[in-house]
Amino acid sequence: MWLDLRTVETRLNTQFVGRRVVYLTSTSSTQDVARGEAESDAPSGTVVMAEEQLSGRGRFGRAWVSPSGKNLYFTLIMRPPLHQLRSLSIIAPLAVALAVEKCTGISARIKWPNDVLINGRKLSGILIETELSEQSVKYALVGIGVNVNFDVEVSEVADIATSVKRELGHETSREELLAALLNQFEVLYEKAARGREVLREWRSRLATLGCEIKVTFGGHVEDGLAEDVDADGNLILLRADGSRVAIEAGEVTLRS
Repeated sequence: MWLDLRTVETRLNTQFVGRRVVYLTSTSSTQDVARGEAESDAPSGTVVMAEEQLSGRGRFGRAWVSPSGKNLYFTLIMRPPLHQLRSLSIIAPLAVALAVEKCTGISARIKWPNDVLINGRKLSGILIETELSEQSVKYALVGIGVNVNFDVEVSEVADIATSVKRELGHETSREELLAALLNQFEVLYEKAARGREVLREWRSRLATLGCEIKVTFGGHVEDGLAEDVDADGNLILLRADGSRVAIEAGEVTLRS
């Protein structure tokens, strides 16, 4: 069943996020379409969404399983000031977690930097791509995928992923979840511009902190204890020798 955009619109409380929607039944990737829209001066807050992605991708170029008519696949076009750019990787997963809890009552956690988990399984992934022009942001593409009514058990990601349907035992309204997510995103975006409240809330949900982990980034590997995060959302890793390193972004695996 296709998404009812009118229902989404009636539930939006935003000023600009989600007020313009490019809706596609099928596309290669919403990131690709959104990039073209952004280059054509689409306003900040524009949503490019699809019922199906033929070449959906996540971080590190991984494929994102995108069955038709089941989940949410969309990209937000944002045009933040440079000093607020990093906050998008905090805002996006937190908006997903808050929206899921509001609509379903299910508690969600975040795996640093921005995967959303339920009971240790991946519910949502975030991919952020940016285009800079000298010292300013031309645009940022915030790609969000949320497994909503996906039958995860019969898929190739059954061992590592989950969906709202799997957790609840029944399907839920994609329209309500999308509207709640967009509402939360705008609220958090505005809050992030004013202070550190959003960072504290994101930190409180990090499932990674306190765990022995291995982080892979830029061809480099670091092992240690995920001790904390700094004001920019970088992970503070405590090495075995007692030294610390701040890591901007990376692939995290738990170390047994």
